[in-house]
Amino acid sequence: MTTSQASSYTPAEKTEIFAYDAPTLAQSNQSSAIQSIDIDYAKAKIPAELSRTERRQVVENIKRLLKQHNAVLVAHYYVDPYIQDLALETGGCVGDSLEMARFGKEHEAQTLVVAGVRFMGESAKILSMEKTVLMADLEAECSLDLGCPIDEFSAFCDQHPDRTVVVYANTSAEVKARADWVVTSSVGLEIVTHLHEQGQKIIWGPDRHLGKYIQKQTGADMLLWQGSCIVHNEFKARELEQLKAQYPEAVVLVHPESPDSVVALADVVGSTSKLLNATKEMDNQTFIVGTDLGILHEMQKHSPDKLFLAAPTAGESATCKSCAFCPWMAMNGLKGIENCLQTGSGEIKLAPELAQAALKPLQRMLDFAAEQKRRVATSGDIIEDRALFANVGPA
Repeated sequence: MTTSQASSYTPAEKTEIFAYDAPTLAQSNQSSAIQSIDIDYAKAKIPAELSRTERRQVVENIKRLLKQHNAVLVAHYYVDPYIQDLALETGGCVGDSLEMARFGKEHEAQTLVVAGVRFMGESAKILSMEKTVLMADLEAECSLDLGCPIDEFSAFCDQHPDRTVVVYANTSAEVKARADWVVTSSVGLEIVTHLHEQGQKIIWGPDRHLGKYIQKQTGADMLLWQGSCIVHNEFKARELEQLKAQYPEAVVLVHPESPDSVVALADVVGSTSKLLNATKEMDNQTFIVGTDLGILHEMQKHSPDKLFLAAPTAGESATCKSCAFCPWMAMNGLKGIENCLQTGSGEIKLAPELAQAALKPLQRMLDFAAEQKRRVATSGDIIEDRALFANVGPA
């Protein structure tokens, strides 16, 4: 199918839904495979809050252990704020999954401690097989990963051999190995645009909301796997409209893993990094944030005088108006990080042949992102750089 032919289709005609959906969240008496995505189990494993004295002692011990083991701490925006601060204080990284992947690969440390969920640890290992990758809790999972089992997804891909397989980073190493491209929310739109311009038809997995958003933006011919994030899937458009009415001056920031009715109300749509940058760059004083509450810590640090409101996930009768946090991310605790450094527990191990297969689409994304960054970098010569600004209108 050519690009011109694809653009003549309507989104409804092009968006095909595969019958498989993420399994129903489990009760304890169901099968072990379904129990693995039981939210209550994840919530039960969230570490107890430490006292100030305990926290100070654990933090100091982690600092010592990081030096002792030539290790660096890499943390996602959604984990405990104390872990985020410790990562930065010790020369590590706080970022989205793409930034974490880049940092871990390029850092000289021999041991990477990944504060996030399991697929992030696997990605770090895929990119740095020679390094030791540790996590506070290997059971810290992701509903998108768990909702995209390799057997079912591979069967889906086999039914459509003419399509390019593009998977979100929130997937297992096995699913990555089955893909042609791995993407994150910060580069997914650009990569699909690139593939669409080449006339390629796409299988997208696993997040249906992000896939639908990208499909609408690009007009690409995409078949969508029907997974979703348990956090972003819960944002409510009607309640968001009510909050907007209360704060008409507020800028609405939404992650594209959210339902399209919520995305439609946003002023800025993008990855965690894009949303964070918007709060730094915009002069507005009030922001409604439609992503995991963990990002509010970093936003408030950079803009202490601004007001940040969590987008609502529940209706009027609910006791929790915004419960937008990932229980698996919350399983990361300071004591867990201390323990994995002391004992070597929580190590990510991958078979070399699996890692090599998964590396190809992941490296393809990193190379694309690096090339994209190079293209938009100016040389300093205004004549040479004129083409970069050819389509830029007045501010």
